[in-house]
Amino acid sequence: MKFATVQYAGKEQVALVDGNDGVFWPLSSLDVDFSGNMVQLVQKFADLRGRLSPKGKGVPLSEAKVLAPIPVPARNIFCVGKNYREHAAEFSKSGFDSSAKEGEHVPEAPVIFTKPASTVIATGEKVPSHPKVTQQLDYEAELAVIIGVGGSNISKEDAYRHVWGYTIVNDFTARDLQKLHRQWFLGKSLDGFCPMGPYAVTADEVNPENLNVRCWINGELRQDASTADLIFDIPSLIETISAGIELRPGDIIATGTPAGVGIGFNPPKFLKSGDKMRIEISGLGVLENEVL
Repeated sequence: MKFATVQYAGKEQVALVDGNDGVFWPLSSLDVDFSGNMVQLVQKFADLRGRLSPKGKGVPLSEAKVLAPIPVPARNIFCVGKNYREHAAEFSKSGFDSSAKEGEHVPEAPVIFTKPASTVIATGEKVPSHPKVTQQLDYEAELAVIIGVGGSNISKEDAYRHVWGYTIVNDFTARDLQKLHRQWFLGKSLDGFCPMGPYAVTADEVNPENLNVRCWINGELRQDASTADLIFDIPSLIETISAGIELRPGDIIATGTPAGVGIGFNPPKFLKSGDKMRIEISGLGVLENEVL
């Protein structure tokens, strides 16, 4: 199933979506006793899913504003750095990686950092360029995991049982801040630096181990890879993060970006105001944003 958070009929609400036909059904119209947000849907999904089926023609998506699936996450978004081999190599060669050990190209363990909830914006919204703070803006197309069943010390063998679904994120980055501060939080966490969406798709409709991840900048294909190329797969990431940190329903894990980011070029291809980013992951829709 595919869901969106939409602004429709004067309120924010969760909707069932048919992306092919471009229509949606507010859950309140499907005769289910539910009026909550996306995280609450995740929490109650096992009880509700049998009653969540389209009724009638649906409402055109053009009549609503599609928000980020989880517009205000309850906690920071967990993110993973250098999780595709070719990207790890291009990052190492770029001179912007202040975090690696000498001679290291592939990390020996998952590199985990976070982005605060204030970074999240929707498809179609403009990403603030923060010109007084940074002059080296970059894009990162990523598959993101939405946790459905919480828990601590989750084993790789049980990890997928804790996944509710998936969405797309753009791990937008100020490379100069990332390099200067070494710890990546500031470079990754300026307001508006995490476009997300457009949809949240349930795990039963997605094969996360073989998804095409592609990103275009102003119509030029820059990133084109498969999640089969992840260094640390989704079960490994869940096991790593949950070891001592209790994961909760609605938590988001961005799994890393493939090669082709701006700093991978010589000279680097940094973004500027007016540049348009289009990210597509098979089965999850298209996330489009422009740099303000």
